[in-house]
Amino acid sequence: MATPFSALLEDRGFVLLDGGLATELERRGHDLNHSLWSARLIIENPDAIRNAHHSYLKAGADCVTTASYQASVPGLVREGLSMAQAEEVLRESVTIACEVRDEFVQDDEIQGDSNHRPLVAASVGPYGAYLADGSEYVGNYEVSDDELYTFHRSRWGILHDVGADLLACETIPSLREAKILRTIIDETTGCHAWISFSCRDGQHISDGTPLSRCAGLFADCEQVVAVGVNCTAPQHIGSLIECVRNGAPEKHVVVYPNSGQTYDAKNRDWTGSSENDFGRMCCAWRQRGATLIGGCCGIGPKKIQEMCAALLTE
Repeated sequence: MATPFSALLEDRGFVLLDGGLATELERRGHDLNHSLWSARLIIENPDAIRNAHHSYLKAGADCVTTASYQASVPGLVREGLSMAQAEEVLRESVTIACEVRDEFVQDDEIQGDSNHRPLVAASVGPYGAYLADGSEYVGNYEVSDDELYTFHRSRWGILHDVGADLLACETIPSLREAKILRTIIDETTGCHAWISFSCRDGQHISDGTPLSRCAGLFADCEQVVAVGVNCTAPQHIGSLIECVRNGAPEKHVVVYPNSGQTYDAKNRDWTGSSENDFGRMCCAWRQRGATLIGGCCGIGPKKIQEMCAALLTE
């Protein structure tokens, strides 16, 4: 089945994703201690997001992910926007990324080489991102399935229709939320998506469900082009790749771990060591079967550049 990244995979066997958008924004001095996190800058300082996207493309990323992870219609309305304004913020998150990508392609004179044209993935964060309490690493939401469906459905069509190459369902912590996303994906014609889970160890997602079972939920879904994990400690990635391959053997495997630190939801901060050789590790993940590889929280353009160099010389 052809996917948005088929040409890239055919050319060199992997797709390099970007790193943590918030990581680069904070490195540049932006305060993201807000319920909207990076999405606040879509409204207040879109050039900051443009510059962050560009830094990852310069580092060698084949795909940039939009600033919509923590943007949702109810979350934006909660901050005082009208429904129409909230929907426009979601559209703008994709527009910004697409414009940066197109300018980068033109400036680097690769517009004629479709094999190397970077992609834009519209980020679809979990319900826990809206709660802004760290529950995307737990998944114990006190809402009904209908409420969870309505939450995701309210932005899904908006992000799908703007022009991104695919949708990235990220940091999904529970089988229940994954099932609801599967329903929405099945209702959407002409969409491509990947789904990545947050995991507690080398076998289970955050709610304790085996990752292989979660991957199996999407094994027969043609519109889901990759299944994997993100914002998970790097030492677990190798075994998690095997879990995905066991559950959905025909799918591409997407992995983009965090730097190895632990998220403190109370203080909204990351703690612990982040000293890992991602150049060496990403090559090991590639050898074990991952094809879409990048980084999440704590991984900035410098690390993505190191991963790019390592993968290209493997």
